[in-house]
Formats: sequence, structure tokens, C-alpha cells
Amino acid sequence: MTNGHAHDHGTATGRAGARYVGRLRIAFLLAAAFLVVEAVTAFLAGSLALLSDAAHLLTDAVGIGMALAAIRLADSAGAHPSRTFGLYRLEILAALANAVFLFVVTGYVLVEAVLRLDSERSVDAGPMLVVAVLGLAVNVISVALLRSGAGQSLNVEGAYLDVLADSVASLGVIVAGVVIIATDWEPIDAIVAIAIGAWIVPRAWRLAASALRILIQAAPSGFDVDRLQTDLAAVPGVVDVHDLHVW
Repeated sequence: MTNGHAHDHGTATGRAGARYVGRLRIAFLLAAAFLVVEAVTAFLAGSLALLSDAAHLLTDAVGIGMALAAIRLADSAGAHPSRTFGLYRLEILAALANAVFLFVVTGYVLVEAVLRLDSERSVDAGPMLVVAVLGLAVNVISVALLRSGAGQSLNVEGAYLDVLADSVASLGVIVAGVVIIATDWEPIDAIVAIAIGAWIVPRAWRLAASALRILIQAAPSGFDVDRLQTDLAAVPGVVDVHDLHVW
């Protein structure tokens, strides 16, 4: 029986994600600190686009917080004699929960945006634009902190996708603010909110799919199991290959 592992757990702490704890903490503090400012401004300015950006910023904070918690729990669980595999899958579960939460928040924003298209609520574009620019700066810093770890840890990838999506969302809010100031065309606020939701859904889906593949112990995406079985059968002295498992 041959076992193939898709992730490298050969670090001193056992997982790639543990190497990025410091950067995750900084990104978490940035997201949590700016979340309140953005949410309050969104309600005061009456901007659904900014509110959707704040919602995604909330997923940033929650997702990064879950990543940190999962890494800490996995670090402390390995010594327990009954947990021979540790609690490595907590990181995968956290990534899956992050994707589900993102689906919920995005669904709420999409529904509200559609309803807003038929309303006549005014938007104060000045504060909306200023806060969106500051939010973009926060997200750019977080993207720079997490980018290198996104290809090495699924959990770090989840946090990275959150802040990357929020960066795009902030750009959309900035565009909406400029349009409202220049033309006084306020439906752009709801339109941008819908565009933000449509942009993030497929990315959340891919994150959820990657986590589920690991949890159900499927072969890594793109891995040719039939080719492996054929190559093993061609090894001199091998009569047959059966009960082959790759995950």
C-alpha cells in the first residue's frame, strides 16, 4: 500500500502554517482594528458597497483568527498519546469553515444589494471614499504579509484569499465613491456590492473544494492514480497492485 501526502509536514512544528504565525497575527490585528471603523462609516454613509467591504473584512478577521487558533491547537495536541496524527486537520476544518462563512456573508450582501436597487436611499460618498482608500491600504499590507505562505499552507491560503478578495472589494468601493461624487449616480453603490459578491463566490468555492478533498482523503487534484498503479505494476518482481490508496 502506497500513501501519498499532498502537504509537507516536515517543519519543526509539524506544519507549514506554523511558520507564518507572526504574519497571521499582524494581519489579524490590522483587520480587527479597521473593521469597526469601516462598519460604522458604512452605516453612517449609507453605503452598501462599503458595508459589503466591511463584511469581507470581518471574514478576514474571523478567518485569520481561526487559522491562528487551529495552528495553536495543532501545536499543543501532538504530545497526546492517543492522537497519533495530532490535530493537523483542524487547519483544514478552519479553512472549510472560513469558506462557508464567506458564502453566508456574500449571500446576505447580494440579497441586500438587489433590494437596494429599487430603493432611493442616499449615499454620503465622501466618508465612503476616504475609508475605502484606508481599507485598501490595510488589505495591501496583509496581502504582502501572507502571499508567500499561501502556496504552502491551505489555512494560510484561506486567510490570503480573504484579504485578496477584500482588496478587490476596496477598489470597487473606491470606484463607486468616485462615480457618486462625479455624477451623483447612486445605484453604482449596489452594483459594486453585487460585483464584489460575484467575484468572491468562486474563490470561496475553490477553497471549500480543496479542504473537502483533504477531509475525504481524495487523491490530490491532477494526480494520475491509474498511472501510478501502472508504473508500480511494471516494477520487476511485482505480480499485482491492489488496495492502492493515495491521499
